[in-house]
Amino acid sequence: MKNKVVFVLSGEAGQGLQTVEDFITLAAVNKYHIFSTKEFMSRIRGGNNTVSITFSSEPVYANRDRIDYLFLLNNDALSRVSHRISADTKVFGESYFSGKTGEASFFDLSLNSLSKEIGILYSNTVLFGIIAGILGLSVEVCRDILSMHFSKKGEVIIANNHKAFDIGFAWAMTSGFSVRISPKKENGFKIKDCTEGIGIGALAGGCDFIASYPMSPGTGVLVYLSSKAEQFGVVVEQAEDEIAALNMAIGAWYAGARAMVTTSGGGFALMEEALSLSGITETPCVVHIAQRPGPATGLPTRTEQADLNLAVYAGHGEFPRIIYAPGDFTEAVLLIQLAFYNADSFQVPAIILTDQYLLDSRWEYIPFTPDVNLLERHITETLPDYTRYAFTDNGVSPRGIPGFGSGSVKCDSDEHDENGLITEDNHTRTRMNEKRLAKEKLLLDNFIQPDIRGKADIFIIGWGSTKHVIAEAIQEAGIEAVQVHFSQVWPLPANLFTTFETAEKIIIVENNATGQMSRLLEHCGIIATDLILQYDGMPFSVETLSIAIKEAL
Repeated sequence: MKNKVVFVLSGEAGQGLQTVEDFITLAAVNKYHIFSTKEFMSRIRGGNNTVSITFSSEPVYANRDRIDYLFLLNNDALSRVSHRISADTKVFGESYFSGKTGEASFFDLSLNSLSKEIGILYSNTVLFGIIAGILGLSVEVCRDILSMHFSKKGEVIIANNHKAFDIGFAWAMTSGFSVRISPKKENGFKIKDCTEGIGIGALAGGCDFIASYPMSPGTGVLVYLSSKAEQFGVVVEQAEDEIAALNMAIGAWYAGARAMVTTSGGGFALMEEALSLSGITETPCVVHIAQRPGPATGLPTRTEQADLNLAVYAGHGEFPRIIYAPGDFTEAVLLIQLAFYNADSFQVPAIILTDQYLLDSRWEYIPFTPDVNLLERHITETLPDYTRYAFTDNGVSPRGIPGFGSGSVKCDSDEHDENGLITEDNHTRTRMNEKRLAKEKLLLDNFIQPDIRGKADIFIIGWGSTKHVIAEAIQEAGIEAVQVHFSQVWPLPANLFTTFETAEKIIIVENNATGQMSRLLEHCGIIATDLILQYDGMPFSVETLSIAIKEAL
């Protein structure tokens, strides 16, 4: 038995690859450990997209280059994955591809012919049946998934999909193709993508308002929360632009809501003035930035970690902010929940940095309950003599909202005094600026220490979505190394360097061209001996990162 196998589906946009991915991952998650990821061109139809699904007897959380079973679903399906196939790859497709797959074994498979009896609209379900048959999945489980998915389409559609599945499953049974992976020993795993993770975390954080302008790959969070609007009482506004979106969210916080925006780097660039508004008015806000390659439109459906500097330094003037970067589904839920709580507690902007790879991948997790204590709201009932910006020892003033109490809640984007009235007094300006900046100490007091695993004199550092690919690349390389994962990337405490005093070699891994995190860590006394950078729009794979680590050593 094998302990790991990688299936890749390669076809065009609009061909239903994501639906097949849904079916397969749901059907297999109770039997195997699964990691699924996808990459796609920036078009609604046509082009070439791929879905890569790894099935394993052991936990798996990272993208791999290797392909064991490749299904070619349109005429352009081979060229963009040809570098990933080997003599061990089994390739399935129309006879058009015969003789074009190099050393890989090619097998003629026409989904249109197999589905001709019931119609080519069911060819995806035939493919689901084929893959389920090869993997030895439960027919009953697969049929239940189809029944649930098509429940609103009526009995005829459900019956046709069952028949299409049976055709594919029977083909697999008679073809002789069979993969038997050792079943996983652990039970209870679920699987979801991080777009849903961000949405679930927002709801767990008490989000009741979202305003955004659609921008991939962050739009999915807006779509998810809109689907939950009635159930959870979330007001959803598709704003006319990103400038309006963040201003709306800040206005919602001022009125007592917990609000967020979701965007990408280009959209966040338009939000910078509003971010400064949050800073000077000390009104909380939560911003989700789904990173993609820039500058400008760049590669709108690809992945990168190049907006870290943008998030750290965005806005005019000086004011504190907190930035988290989750590395998987569980962290996505917990960190955005924490972002809402800390934005509320410290009256600062809280930013969540994800990327296309993280959001569009499907991650296993053990079900958990978010901390209900993080739903506590830090709002003060005002008295007639209420002062919105009262000077305090830690910089956090009691935050009132209009209508809750008898006091007035004055707020202005100009510099102001304790009452919120505009002032140009130099002494007041200095004190008020120092009051706002003092909150950075609170943020550092609540700093999430990096996750450090292993014992060696080689340290490999990553942040955000590189978390698991680094872990699996270290294992693949067969080396002893300490893995360091940062899920909070700002602010960073100056004394971090003490953690790395024993390191003989420090390797920092980033999906950008300039080593943005490495430059931030230099201010903490952490100097990289080697940088492993990738910025072609694709995430690291276990194989390529493993090779790069060994070369660095």
